[in-house]
Amino acid sequence: MSRTPRFVNSVLLALALTTTFAAAAENWWDAKWPTRKKIEIDTTGKGVAIAEPIGTTAVLVRLHEGVFSFMSAKEDGSDLRFVSEDGKTVLKHHVEKWDSLLNEAYVWVQVPELKPASATAIWLYYGNTEAPAPEAAKETYDASTTLVYHFAKGGTDSSATGANAEGAPTPTGALIGDGVRLFGQTPVKVAAPPLPEWAPGAPLTVSAWIKPSALQPNAVILSRREGTNAFILGLDNGVPFVEVNKQRSSPGAPIAAGGWHHVAAVADAGTITVYVDGKSYGALTAAMPLLKGPVELDKDSSPAAGSLAGFTGELDEVQISKTARPAGYIHFAAVNQGTAADKDKLLKVGEDEASDHEEEGEIMKHLTLITDISKDLTFDGWVVIFLCTLLAVVGWGIAVGKVMYLNTIEKASKEFMKRWEKISNDLTAIDTEDADSVQNLGGSVSGKTQKLMRQSPLYQLYHLGAQEISHRMKSFRQVTFNPQERKEAKVMGLSGRSIQAIKATLHGGMVREVQKLNGKLVFLTIGIAGGPYLGLLGTVIGVMITFAVIAKSGEVEVNSIAPGIAGALLATVAGLAVAIPALFIYSYLSSRIKDVVSNMETFIDEFVTKMAEHYKE
Repeated sequence: MSRTPRFVNSVLLALALTTTFAAAAENWWDAKWPTRKKIEIDTTGKGVAIAEPIGTTAVLVRLHEGVFSFMSAKEDGSDLRFVSEDGKTVLKHHVEKWDSLLNEAYVWVQVPELKPASATAIWLYYGNTEAPAPEAAKETYDASTTLVYHFAKGGTDSSATGANAEGAPTPTGALIGDGVRLFGQTPVKVAAPPLPEWAPGAPLTVSAWIKPSALQPNAVILSRREGTNAFILGLDNGVPFVEVNKQRSSPGAPIAAGGWHHVAAVADAGTITVYVDGKSYGALTAAMPLLKGPVELDKDSSPAAGSLAGFTGELDEVQISKTARPAGYIHFAAVNQGTAADKDKLLKVGEDEASDHEEEGEIMKHLTLITDISKDLTFDGWVVIFLCTLLAVVGWGIAVGKVMYLNTIEKASKEFMKRWEKISNDLTAIDTEDADSVQNLGGSVSGKTQKLMRQSPLYQLYHLGAQEISHRMKSFRQVTFNPQERKEAKVMGLSGRSIQAIKATLHGGMVREVQKLNGKLVFLTIGIAGGPYLGLLGTVIGVMITFAVIAKSGEVEVNSIAPGIAGALLATVAGLAVAIPALFIYSYLSSRIKDVVSNMETFIDEFVTKMAEHYKE
């Protein structure tokens, strides 16, 4: 069993808690944000299995009252911050829609290099009412993204290109926040420039969420033309297709009207692949032609459109990238942005974690203020603070040593009392001429235990009483030479005067033990009584000097008075900081010492009573 004193155990526990708290503090991104929650993106079999590469992508985070406390965030959600798993890197994001009345929000967060078949965690921090507005929405998407329409603000482009659409209908509620309802009559045009041209054979990715209200032949979702060259993304009686220069991709099973579907086309190395709801749907062997004209949504207004019709239904999240997005990227977007139950398996929003760092932040503010105040402290104030610090160091050193000493004697007394209970019924066991027998309680204590028990005041009193008994009995036997008389003398025992003498000796031993227990406690009382007076002295001198300086300079204003007064009061704070802890620890130590003294008084009474009983005349 460990012999570490209880006080040391407490100190070790406090250090462990402090270390844990410090580790948590390092992991917490910023103490100004009091609340966070973990968001886990799981592309393993436990979530949604995605084995293909994904890369950097904008992840949609849906917030609602079931997973997020809107009352704890700012009204516009501008206090939201997303931090990577390392607890340091702030991720770019923007809010597409924030409705604190209906308690729903749609937030896009850029996650760099999202890994397939792995679990990636990010942290959402919120609750800082003084947080500035986050970065611009355009920074959420990588450099390859050339067009992003959320339609929350009509045809505003959320990418860095800034290619806003002309003729976009009024936004209506859609799959993700707001979208647009199209009727196949008037195209929504995107001018080029600013939209960059599509070079011959260059990679390209076009995607959109569509909800056809009716199945039409050759309905145009997105088109772009340049002379005789044309790119069409459309829906032919429910069959999504890509058409390049009148060559069309292979068909698949038609989709039904009235439901949302993710449609994407990826051009790469002479092949254009069509994806529907994240899965490969059809393909076209053709390279991208040169296209520099405007992009049109809903309808192809060119005379060369021929039999192509306008799209009737709803449209949301149109995106164009000048790179070929991998299959994992398309699969992730379809699941993450869709309505299927798998989206909640792919992205899981955890519980709120409240921060204890807010209190720590306030403490740090106070410490910073105290540091600033100390700059205005006079030399006399520094002398007072030095003396108070000296008192504190001496007092705490004595307090720690005294607590450890009391713990030790408490443990030693427990060991002694176990043995004392065995011999107290027969004190003749200590009536011996052998000093070693007296020390080991008649041979009942090992050397190791005896070493521990020597630290107990009760053992010291016992040892003192046992020696007195042995000394008197031995002296009486030496005077009596007749063996028979020596036997009778032993039976006769101790006289009343001898018992009183032994009792006086025990009380003398107790006084010495009490002096040892109370030793050096006077330094604590000096700290209790002297600390405030020292602090008051420093304050009075500081205030006096401050007013003297003001009188000499003639400047009477808050800025000239306040620093000096604050610095002067710091001396009083130092004095109280010494006195208050010293008062508490002194009261604690006094209480424990009283218990030890009471135990000694009880033991003396018991020892004398047993002695009078076993050694009566």
